[in-house]
Amino acid sequence: MPRKLRAVALGIGLGFASSAGAITAEELIAKNLEARGGVDRIRAIDAIRASGRMVYAQGDFSIELGYVNQVRAGAGCRTEVTLQGLTAITAWDGSTGWSVSPFQGRRDPERMSADDAKALEYCADLAGPLVDWQAKGHQVEYQGTEDVDGTEAHKLRVTLKNGNVQTIYFDPDYFLEIRHITQTTVRGVRQEQETDLGDYERVGGVYMPYSIESGPKGGAKTQKIEIEKIEIGVDIDPAQFAFPAR
Repeated sequence: MPRKLRAVALGIGLGFASSAGAITAEELIAKNLEARGGVDRIRAIDAIRASGRMVYAQGDFSIELGYVNQVRAGAGCRTEVTLQGLTAITAWDGSTGWSVSPFQGRRDPERMSADDAKALEYCADLAGPLVDWQAKGHQVEYQGTEDVDGTEAHKLRVTLKNGNVQTIYFDPDYFLEIRHITQTTVRGVRQEQETDLGDYERVGGVYMPYSIESGPKGGAKTQKIEIEKIEIGVDIDPAQFAFPAR
């Protein structure tokens, strides 16, 4: 059993039979949505605030920052990381992405380019791309299994409506997501980000990852987010997502 799913295995003991035989993309998605808690519970979540810490490590260098992510379905998203009184912000208001980057010496809000903002276009889709994927204009393709840290994981390619591609890997016993590889193109250069998901816990009847580790595909995971608290149904003012007025 992968470490990533220990909270499920040892806590609730969610019991799905392993699927060693053939499976379609639609069947895999159905199993994932059932494992997460059911599509009705997933759709019912209209706002989330997740807080904890972000650890950035590269070589012998390591730094810990405060982390808060807020999302309101259909309205936008905002992520803040804080260190020594400085707060970096990345936000999307439904049409525009913007950021504040004090750690790079830029304390005023700046609008993102279309390429940079493209990765944020679906951040306010709290249900995720697999819920109602056809109606959202995405495409899915089952691509068999592949080894993920010793687990023969199911592999699903999701081509989002905006052209970005996400490859999702599912644990074969529990059908929860254990890895994403996201492919984007920024200023003509293809970029691939690998993200490992784990330490699932149930919130509002839906399993959510409390550990998120990411880095370039095939490289070291330089960024780890450790969630300490997830609140659902919180009152989030959509004005927090809007580009600040001068």
